[in-house]
Amino acid sequence: MTKRRGLLIILSSPSGAGKSTLAKRLRDWDPSIVFSVSATTRAPRPGEVDGVDYRFMTEAEFKAQVTQDDMLEHAHVFGNFYGSPRGPVEEAIERGEDVLFDIDWQGAQQIRNSALGPHTLSIFLLPPSIGELRRRLVGRGQDDDATIARRMQRSWDEISHWGSYDYVLINDDLDATEARLRTIVTATRLRRIQQPDLTAHVRALQTEFEEENE
Repeated sequence: MTKRRGLLIILSSPSGAGKSTLAKRLRDWDPSIVFSVSATTRAPRPGEVDGVDYRFMTEAEFKAQVTQDDMLEHAHVFGNFYGSPRGPVEEAIERGEDVLFDIDWQGAQQIRNSALGPHTLSIFLLPPSIGELRRRLVGRGQDDDATIARRMQRSWDEISHWGSYDYVLINDDLDATEARLRTIVTATRLRRIQQPDLTAHVRALQTEFEEENE
């Protein structure tokens, strides 16, 4: 059986569309899928562990990695930098491990445009309706009306980029969406580019064929 190269699985959605739940279910289904640990310049919060929750860096360290093209994607959010270090991801996919990214459309675009782009699988989750999306946000009971309005506007901004993803799933039923997500991952793992030993295998078949027909 040929060795498999890992995938960079990008899962994006507007807030409230079920991304976190489906990411957890995906890893419960296959615990070998590793979650990409982002780098950040913000200070650790109580209980956060370096290398587990985030890779904490100084701003100078972060900018140096960006300059050296050691970040697959990065962004400046609310006064701090966030990004995905290239090294750990490259090591994981060479070991045949899939790496899961919970990022927005801008980060997804940067990764697709990187050298690892050919090994990327991008999936966008849509809510069944705007009303249902609002209901889910309100149901959390965490935000006031003004905050929910801002989240709804940002959600629509995210939805407007659905067309740039490989697959788009309408999350109207969690179990059904999870099943479709599993199918997509399983099929994409079998792409030719994910199987680096195929060329050697075909050459061996050719040699065998030629020897039998001498």
